[in-house]
Amino acid sequence: MKKDGLSVAVAGATGAVGEAMTKILEERDFPVREIRYLASERSEGKVLSFKGKEVKVGRLAADSFKGVELALFSAGAARSKEFAPAAVEAGAVVVDNSSAFRMELDIPLVVPEVNLEDIALYKNRGIIANPNCTTIVVIVPLKPLHDYARVKRMVASSYQAVSGAGAAAMRELEAQSKAFVRGEELKVEAFPHQIAFNLIPHIDAFLDNGYTKEERKLRDETRKMLHDESIRITATTVRVPVLRAHSVSVNIETERKITSDKARELLSRAPGVQVDDDPANNRYPMPIFVAGQDDCFVGRIREDDSVENGLNFWVVGDQLRKGAALNAVQIAEILVEKYL
Repeated sequence: MKKDGLSVAVAGATGAVGEAMTKILEERDFPVREIRYLASERSEGKVLSFKGKEVKVGRLAADSFKGVELALFSAGAARSKEFAPAAVEAGAVVVDNSSAFRMELDIPLVVPEVNLEDIALYKNRGIIANPNCTTIVVIVPLKPLHDYARVKRMVASSYQAVSGAGAAAMRELEAQSKAFVRGEELKVEAFPHQIAFNLIPHIDAFLDNGYTKEERKLRDETRKMLHDESIRITATTVRVPVLRAHSVSVNIETERKITSDKARELLSRAPGVQVDDDPANNRYPMPIFVAGQDDCFVGRIREDDSVENGLNFWVVGDQLRKGAALNAVQIAEILVEKYL
């Protein structure tokens, strides 16, 4: 790496995740020599800032990456498939937040607290994939438990904030809530049904087996990062009327027993995890307190007495930060420290 930092491109810079990436680069004082903002044609020419300086947004194209050493992609799977190879060809290492490359065998899928060593595999194709936001929130606390007693089976039920569906979805929840209180007609556009004062057990497209793509991502990505295809995983993902931070109820079965006290001990020492578990004082993680935080917060830790070696826990994480932008920047930091 050059002493004065890297030339960094943020593809999808005007979206929610792209904006969060930029903010986190600033917060963590990432070594940036030049920042290059890229987005679709409709955002071209918009002016954003970086460390107090104005930066004009350029158009995302195949020739946008000359001189770029690190490219952070948050522009969606179709854009990543189209332009990430061009960034690599231009000499950049790509950290991609989309689903485009996650399950390709020669591309690493990484959460630094879980499988840090896999980052080295970026040399295969010059790309590192960021997992799905819900997968990240679950796997950060799952890893220390798996290391201690090996998880055999997991049942996960998610309660996912509308910001996971983008800025328009957040505006729709706010508009519907106001309309509901006023007794006005609710406009439904971002979701298949009204989201205000409702739950929608449907995130991403349905598959032939009745599961959704979101539920399949949680299964497949968890197995890939833990390097264990034998773990049995089932999930139900639900959209809830919360603006920010995903919550997940997790039930696991392990090869040997993990008591609730042992689980708290393991989780309290795990990187990226904070234990907030005091039922006597009504203390447990909630989105309203976790939004804007970097760690995954775990509570409601208890043994499952319906099955041998069972354990339940509740985890909440900000899906825009640790679930997306922060995880990508953490990967970039390790690239700078160890590889670039």
